[in-house]
Amino acid sequence: MMKFAYILPKNTVSNQLLDEQYNDPKWTASKIFRKTGIRSRPVVKEELVSDLAVGAADRLINEYGIDRNSIDFLLLCTQSPDYFLPTTACLVQDRLGLPTSIGALDFNLGCSGYIYGLSLAQGLLSTGAASKILMIMSETYTRHIHPLDKSTRTIFGDGAAATLLDGDDVARIGKFVLGTDGSGGPNLIVPAGGMARPRSGETSKEETDEGGNIRSLDNLYMNGPEIFSFTLRAVPEMVRKTLEKNNLAGDEIDLCVFHQANRFILENLRDRLEIPEDRFYIDVEETGNTVSPTIPIALRNAIDKGLIGEGSKVLIAGFGVGYSWGATVLRL
Repeated sequence: MMKFAYILPKNTVSNQLLDEQYNDPKWTASKIFRKTGIRSRPVVKEELVSDLAVGAADRLINEYGIDRNSIDFLLLCTQSPDYFLPTTACLVQDRLGLPTSIGALDFNLGCSGYIYGLSLAQGLLSTGAASKILMIMSETYTRHIHPLDKSTRTIFGDGAAATLLDGDDVARIGKFVLGTDGSGGPNLIVPAGGMARPRSGETSKEETDEGGNIRSLDNLYMNGPEIFSFTLRAVPEMVRKTLEKNNLAGDEIDLCVFHQANRFILENLRDRLEIPEDRFYIDVEETGNTVSPTIPIALRNAIDKGLIGEGSKVLIAGFGVGYSWGATVLRL
């Protein structure tokens, strides 16, 4: 069976702490929970993406007794890399003590990153380019967030998850449905900091939006209503196509594990797709939205709770920043 492990920063930000900081009757601890389903979120202090990635990988390697020399490819998904260059995967290879004969690369995707990573891993294993792949999702999205932007700070957390895949897993990973619509890029974006718009004194100027959220162009911006509309447009059709492509009916799926955006979005998707509550996993209360690691974190927790195990069929789906979306079925 595929192997999963994850790590979260020890530092957490609770709704109560946000309530005290905001001192806003519209954003009390109880209202934040009702809107998001999140009570607290893990948030880095000094840790980098590479720190979390190494922590998650070490936990996986130690828990399952994996020989580091048997790993011949490292895939690292992140949108908050340590540096523009070198690639963070190279730094993680060195810190983990993995062989220098391995392939290692970063890929930049957010909420759908785990699905895309599995598609890359399946291809590498199928062609013989790799025989054992360590795939890591690692994010420190909160570094992009202005502390007074309530629209994003209440939702996002930090974390990393590691998955080990080998040749036996090729048949366990189903057929993929993938999608991209770059016209949605401006709806979830850090406008400044890249080559298109380098950071400057001008981009660091703070502004207050109509909702009272404060941010600059150096910070993460999210158009919540547009992201919600996109999700309700893209995900139900994606799920239908995924079941069809894998020759499965909905009642043959043991558990649906979607990107853990927030409870409001997930419950709307569950209702629209008419999925029974006991076959739809929601796991945001103590982690928030950790972006690319949400699916493997939820998978590990579902396994630990006995909700899925050997032989289970799990429909996994990611969607968000890009816009980008993807889904497949895992036969554990």
